[in-house]
Amino acid sequence: MANHEPEHLEEEPLDPVMEKVRRKMVRLQIVSAGIMFVSLMAVLVAVVYKASNSSEAAKPAAPGGFAVPADQPLAATATLPTGFVIQSVSNSGSQILFYGTLAGARKVMIFDLSVGRIIADVTVAEH
Repeated sequence: MANHEPEHLEEEPLDPVMEKVRRKMVRLQIVSAGIMFVSLMAVLVAVVYKASNSSEAAKPAAPGGFAVPADQPLAATATLPTGFVIQSVSNSGSQILFYGTLAGARKVMIFDLSVGRIIADVTVAEH
């Protein structure tokens, strides 16, 4: 069978100019690999830092004293002023907003379930 391998495996030495270029290229490759490694480590550190801090920030803040019983609904009474005419109702978290009129004046009443009382009585006036 024919052997296609070259008879001598040793490479001939490069001329001095080409050897100088080869050394520069090897040095450039090592510097580039070092920069890439440092950058990759910085990105990994940033990802781990964000992941560890976001788990604490993602926890919702529990409103103080507001707990819904597991076996029965929460019972509360919002005592609005006599003569208050409700036009709309809205809620957010543990707060219920009542918008309406009282003696011709537009009013907003905010009832907080966590404290069980009206926490704001706002009169809406026009300029």
